[in-house]
Amino acid sequence: MQTLKGPGLFISQFIDSTAPFNTLEGLAEWAAGLGFKALQIPCNHPHIFDLNKAAESKTYCDEISGKLKEHGLVISELSTHLEGQLVAVHPAYDLAFNDFAPAEVRHDAGARKKWAISALKKAAKASAHLDLKAHATFSGALAWPYFYPWPPRKEPLINAAFEELAARWRPILDEFDKHGVDVCYELHPGEDLHDGVSFERFLAAVNNHPRCNILFDPSHLRLQHIDYVDFIDAYHERIKAFHVKDAEFTSTAKSGVYGGYQAWVDRAGRFRSLGDGDINFAAIFSKLAQYNYPGWAVLEWECCLKESEQGAREGAQFISSHIIPVAQRAFDDFAVTDESDDTARKMLGL
Repeated sequence: MQTLKGPGLFISQFIDSTAPFNTLEGLAEWAAGLGFKALQIPCNHPHIFDLNKAAESKTYCDEISGKLKEHGLVISELSTHLEGQLVAVHPAYDLAFNDFAPAEVRHDAGARKKWAISALKKAAKASAHLDLKAHATFSGALAWPYFYPWPPRKEPLINAAFEELAARWRPILDEFDKHGVDVCYELHPGEDLHDGVSFERFLAAVNNHPRCNILFDPSHLRLQHIDYVDFIDAYHERIKAFHVKDAEFTSTAKSGVYGGYQAWVDRAGRFRSLGDGDINFAAIFSKLAQYNYPGWAVLEWECCLKESEQGAREGAQFISSHIIPVAQRAFDDFAVTDESDDTARKMLGL
């Protein structure tokens, strides 16, 4: 068995225009001071991490790694959540997602998709330059407007959506495979890949591609009332990235899992800082240790109540306290006796 790595921090929610959060060096110094050991870095902030340079220049990537090393940090994964979203956008969401793309390709769905696919392929090259083994992203969505079967669900519609989604992602998965990096889809409502069944459908559509994997985030499963601990039993072979994010669900008489179009703070299901929700992280960390999860435990801070820096500070401590240093020997080794075949037969009276 191996001890999983952490704590890491997804810095996307902390980047802003004020110091120390407006430069990679500032973020690194701040995060290291809280006890984090790695950063998960988004690819949509060129002043923090320039994806174009990273894809073309190993020297640039070495410089980025060197800056982090000065603070005792490494990169856990790169993230293309926003770029992955734009690989597949249903027309109903065309305007809503336009601002995720550069100005020159907005309002042109074909150009936007082409740009997003190119960005993902650049992320594969950049990940290889950084010696990373996993990459975090979203799948995008074509079928999501039809997630609830009313009007009655049409199987050809869903089949066509997943066939097209797979066709768009296969070349990207092949590019990541060429560079030895796993694509880890965060299963998330709003994406066509939002639970185990939808992931399986996509996996079949890409012919069980070896680079098609999962970013395990229990908060999104909790709010869908999925058994997130048993999920690890079912999919541990495909779990290659891990967002440590808490959530809670409180049944009410007025609203349920769909949220009633309410603000996060008013919903029955909502995201919380680590330790403030109802997710059983002791069980999660135990399962991941049992299955030799090879990657990082990365805090994604999202909370409708707590201040973000406080959430990060507490989150680093929370993850550290939950990481299980796995045993290098069995607890009952002291009582091991003769294990020869001859002794075994004698014990059986043979």
